Amino acid sequence: MFVNRTEELAYLKKLYEEKNGRLLIIYGRRRIGKTELLRQFSKDKKHLFFSSDLSSEQEQLRQFSEKIYQVTGESFLQTQSFSSWEASLRYIFDHLIDKIPLIIIDEFPYLCVSNNALPSILQKIWDEKAKENNIFLILCGSYMSFMEKEVLGSKSPLFGRRTGQIVLPPLRFGHLKDFFSHYSKKDRVYAYAIVGGTPAYLQRFSDKRTIEQNVKDEILSKNAFLYSEPRFLLMEELREPSIYFSILKAIAFGKTRLNEIVQETGIGDRHKVNKYLAVLRELHIMKRKVPLTEDKPHKSRKGIYILDDPFFRFWFRYIFPNMSYLEEGDINYVWEEKIEPDFDSFVGLIFEDICIQKLKSLNKDNKLPFKARNIGQWWDGREEIDIVALDGKGSFMFCECKWTVKKIGISVLDELQNKANKFPGVVRKYFGFFSKSGFSKGIKDLSERRKDIVLFDY
Repeated sequence: MFVNRTEELAYLKKLYEEKNGRLLIIYGRRRIGKTELLRQFSKDKKHLFFSSDLSSEQEQLRQFSEKIYQVTGESFLQTQSFSSWEASLRYIFDHLIDKIPLIIIDEFPYLCVSNNALPSILQKIWDEKAKENNIFLILCGSYMSFMEKEVLGSKSPLFGRRTGQIVLPPLRFGHLKDFFSHYSKKDRVYAYAIVGGTPAYLQRFSDKRTIEQNVKDEILSKNAFLYSEPRFLLMEELREPSIYFSILKAIAFGKTRLNEIVQETGIGDRHKVNKYLAVLRELHIMKRKVPLTEDKPHKSRKGIYILDDPFFRFWFRYIFPNMSYLEEGDINYVWEEKIEPDFDSFVGLIFEDICIQKLKSLNKDNKLPFKARNIGQWWDGREEIDIVALDGKGSFMFCECKWTVKKIGISVLDELQNKANKFPGVVRKYFGFFSKSGFSKGIKDLSERRKDIVLFDY
């Protein structure tokens, strides 16, 4: 199933229709749908699509030569492979581009593992030949830090050569209706809170099964693909996985400030923990958040750390700590005693992310009371507001998101108004609400009389 990615496909089409040499860099986390996006884009075009792996340089060259033979029928490639990457790339520029201008190399970092000079070789040939050739070269990769440092970074030989780049994000909550048309919106929230917006994970769930059955079959079963997925991915990327795992588990259980992480993990050295956190941020596994009103976010002392992906949050909260039960096949116990009692509280934090996505979408379509410059969360140690939107000219919208069985009523509005009254620089105030269980008659009636109260559908 291929869902959405309309913006990325439109951008790819635009570049494809241009002339002269174009170099596009595409990267994103594993399973996010990069390869499927490129297959969807190239399916009706003449192209060469090469998927790299971790085999030796000689074997990669043999496979690459075979791929070129398949699309060209060049007889010399039947009996011999290219002797080097320089020879193969020069052949592409000199003989292939007129017939097949679209060249896609998937998992480019794997090629560089077998020959770390490859970016320099490509840069040399690109500078010589790209201007006179109508080539559209796409380099794609999953190693986030490699792509950002060794391909896009200022010290990379390829720096300044790219025409553009696509960082492929997870799908948003709104796209889940394409995967789970038979689920209620509430069940789609549960599904998103568990597996997030990663297409490969979403495809493991079926809306013909309940959320509970999906979790038991696709995550809690020790033979399931998702049971060990985060562990496998992290062990590929990290040298000291046990330390990183303890940090990620601490964050998943709500230890989000640096001091809390240091104490929970027992590592002791703040500077050492900071280095581990920096690596996790580079890999886009974790992110640092600050209140949206902070002038200098990178220097803020109010920063907290959260896992960037819902599935990683779920896995480190419920799977990793309970593996001894799951290895014994005690699936029902883990669901009934470890997950179900706490699950709605866990989902509440993800629900705030879903509501932020909704507000940003409405803002893009100019459907908020004002055009917001920034939308995010706010806290100051004593108080916190789930979402704040501001325009930098004195207009603020303060929002509460409630994932509870109780309807939002006037008391929630009163509490939010009291918090908003302490905010400096407010000229115009609006109050927005998102609710799992709906709204009381009192606040519905009030929202019809007052233009500054907005009841949102998530």
